[in-house]
Amino acid sequence: MGTNPLIPQVATIQKIVTETDSGDVKTFIVEMDGRQTFSYQPGQCAMLSVLGEGESMISICSSDSRKGPLEFSIKRVGRVTTALHEAEPGHKIGVRGPYGNAFPVDEWTGKNLLFVGGGIGLAPLRAVINHCLDARDDFGHIDILYGARSPGDLCFKRELRDNWPLIEDVDVHLTVDESDGNWDGAVALVPHRLEEIAPTSANTVAVTCGPPIMIKFTIEALKRLGFTDSQIVTTLEMKMQCGVGICGRCNIGGRYVCVDGPVFTYEQLRSLPAEY
Repeated sequence: MGTNPLIPQVATIQKIVTETDSGDVKTFIVEMDGRQTFSYQPGQCAMLSVLGEGESMISICSSDSRKGPLEFSIKRVGRVTTALHEAEPGHKIGVRGPYGNAFPVDEWTGKNLLFVGGGIGLAPLRAVINHCLDARDDFGHIDILYGARSPGDLCFKRELRDNWPLIEDVDVHLTVDESDGNWDGAVALVPHRLEEIAPTSANTVAVTCGPPIMIKFTIEALKRLGFTDSQIVTTLEMKMQCGVGICGRCNIGGRYVCVDGPVFTYEQLRSLPAEY
């Protein structure tokens, strides 16, 4: 990052991958222009800007453990994300950051890992999942539970079906809210499927990200399975604008999500005002 954290660097979209059948989620593979570099850790975010449209905070879904371009999986929901979805390879965008803290992977050494994602919430989890898989010997058993509204809404299908399940001592569990008639997997909401799988809480860290309502009920399910507040890690989905704790758009009590988060343990969240 340059001397001014609010000045974006110029980057070029190299490739765009459509993730969902409806096309509402796309992954953008982005290269920094010239000799610019962008160092980050899993869980951090970046502000992406489109000239004339504005900017939006997006989770980095590529892994810092792998050399290569940045990757951002983006759901089309507003003005900036729509402009990105209408862009093509070769289009110039602005990238500034990285912002926020990271998943404390160094503290997870020797532990079992449980990743629980829903919808586009798998994007920030993908970064830390691949980071941990690249250091596979550092961790115990790994469970990945991921759900979406329908089979066509599942993201990162190649990794979910062809890559992650083939890695030693890794179990991938998929579920959808509604089947399309050709789906032969589980049909259940993510928190319900979690309790059916019933992963052990012993020496395990649970990491979850998804729609706020899913996170709420997933945490409740984890608590019933014996996970303590300090064993549960999540990310907050709140409006972040400046990224450096100045504008106050994402403050909760005395904390700023863009600086102190977005990664928090549930133990930390319980000490914050209920507004989150």
